[in-house]
Amino acid sequence: MGEHRFYLAPERWTSPEGLVVDGQEARHMTQALRLRAGDDVALLDGEGRVARCRIRRTDKKQVFLDLLEERRVPRPASLPVMALAFSKAVRRGFFAEKAAELGAHAVWLWQGEHSQGKLPPQAAETWRAQMIAGIKQSGNPWLPEVRALAGGVEELIRLAARADRRVLPWELEETSSIIGPSRLGLPGVTVYAIGPEGGFSPRELESLDAAGFARVSLGDRILRCETAAALCLGLHWWASQLPDHAV
Repeated sequence: MGEHRFYLAPERWTSPEGLVVDGQEARHMTQALRLRAGDDVALLDGEGRVARCRIRRTDKKQVFLDLLEERRVPRPASLPVMALAFSKAVRRGFFAEKAAELGAHAVWLWQGEHSQGKLPPQAAETWRAQMIAGIKQSGNPWLPEVRALAGGVEELIRLAARADRRVLPWELEETSSIIGPSRLGLPGVTVYAIGPEGGFSPRELESLDAAGFARVSLGDRILRCETAAALCLGLHWWASQLPDHAV
C-alpha cells in the first residue's frame, strides 16, 4: 500500500466522479505533503476496505484518484468496547488515537455522577475526528464507533447487556486478582467500564455489580482514567494476538 494513508467515508466510494478526496484530507495531500499527479496513496474507509490509489489530478479543493487495488479486511473476532466516563481532565487526543491504533471496536463516553463537567453534545463527533487520525497513522482498517451516553450508568448498562463479557477495572479492587491474559482478547464483545477521575459513586458500583460487570484489579497504583482505559485496551490487543486465542 502507499506510504501515505488517507480516509474517505464509505458512502463516498461510489461517487459518479470516482474517488474524490476534499477538505482537510485534500489539503494534507497537496499542501502539507505536496503530492501530485502520479503519486500513490493508500485509502481507508474505516469499515475494513483498504485501497491503493494513484492521484489522477488535483485542483484547489479536491484530489481525484484512480483505484489500482482494493482489498477487504475482515472485522476482528475480538471486539473490545471502552466505556470511558467523561471528564474535562481526560487528554482526549491521546486516548482517541490510542483507541484507534489498538483496535477498539467502540468507545462509549458516558456521564458519570463524579464526572468533571457535562458531556458535550458534540463529543462523539470530536473524538471520531481524532480516531480517524489514529487509523491513518496505524493502518488499522476499522474505525471505532463513538457514542456519547448522556444517560449515565443506566444507559451504559443497557448497551452492555448483549456483550459477551463485562469488566470493571477499579483502583480500589482488593478482593479480585489482577486481570490476566486468560480473560482478555477473547472472541466476542467485551465491555470495559472505566470510571471518571472522581471515581465511581456507590450507586454506580452497585448497579454495575448487579449488571454482571466483573471487578478486576489493574495493580496497586492509582491511574488516570485514560491511562486505565489505554492499559486495558493494550492488554486486550496483546492477548488477542496470542496463538492460543481463537481470533
